[in-house]
Amino acid sequence: MINRKGMQTTGIRFSGTSKKELPSIPNHPKEEAGAGKTWNEAVSLWLEETCTKTTHEEDKKKLEWLKPFLGELALSAINSQVITQVRSASAKVITRNGLGRTQSTTNRYLALLRSILIKAKDEWEWLERIPKIKLFKEPPGRVRFLSPEEAKRLLDELPEHLLAVIRFDLATGLRLSNVAKLKWSDIDFKHQHAWVEARDSKSRKSIAIDLNSDAIQALKGELGKHSERVFTYKGKPLDNLNTRAWRNALKRAGISDFRFHDLRHTWASWHRQSGTPAHELQVLGGWSSSVMVERYAHLGKDVIAGASKRIESIIPK
Repeated sequence: MINRKGMQTTGIRFSGTSKKELPSIPNHPKEEAGAGKTWNEAVSLWLEETCTKTTHEEDKKKLEWLKPFLGELALSAINSQVITQVRSASAKVITRNGLGRTQSTTNRYLALLRSILIKAKDEWEWLERIPKIKLFKEPPGRVRFLSPEEAKRLLDELPEHLLAVIRFDLATGLRLSNVAKLKWSDIDFKHQHAWVEARDSKSRKSIAIDLNSDAIQALKGELGKHSERVFTYKGKPLDNLNTRAWRNALKRAGISDFRFHDLRHTWASWHRQSGTPAHELQVLGGWSSSVMVERYAHLGKDVIAGASKRIESIIPK
């Protein structure tokens, strides 16, 4: 609508209301709902909302490491400079194996930091913007596995309380957390299988475990030691398997650059070398997609041998 002075108006008429009666509009910006919120407050809410994640305990450990750098900082104060300090500090960490923290591991810390900031911005509306958090470019997935000869050397050096654990893991390929938490109620000796409940599985899907004779033998040796849990040490559940005893056994066996999770790589590699098809290995290992299985493709006997000959007769001579 154009008024008498030729100026554009809103076209809204206020019937029966004078200008003096119109509500005043404050000229200061609206205060943000999350103004003054700190990193510690964000962490507390994050842990509460993600308590059912399979990686919850791992997240707590990462957040404990991040606390000295971010702690009481206001979320709005976490900028690119702070992120750079965190990244630099992570790169200087020396692990229990005496090696520096890898860029891939640093990425896990940065990714967690970023996830919390994104949640603070998009869901909690505590922030209007967040800094860019650039991750290191990661190399292709690492595959380190033992040869049968290396495996024998390791088994010969293991203390008694770890021997059954490692034998069982080499036979089943279970993840560290699932081996540690294994209960007798998860095992069916009659049908020779075990299972991991969906709530304890990384993929959030239950995993059926086929038990061969090696796995059965390892389990039977632990019978009677604990009423609920399978693997124990001095009568108590063996929750932490990545111990000094494990690392010392590796040193005595002359095995380097090897982690507990590499037992899973060893199991999968042995399967592929023995002819287990990729689709079967995916089910056995409880992987939700074939991407993780593809790292073992070059070890399989069923890959593409002779496949090129299938179209020989089609190409015109």
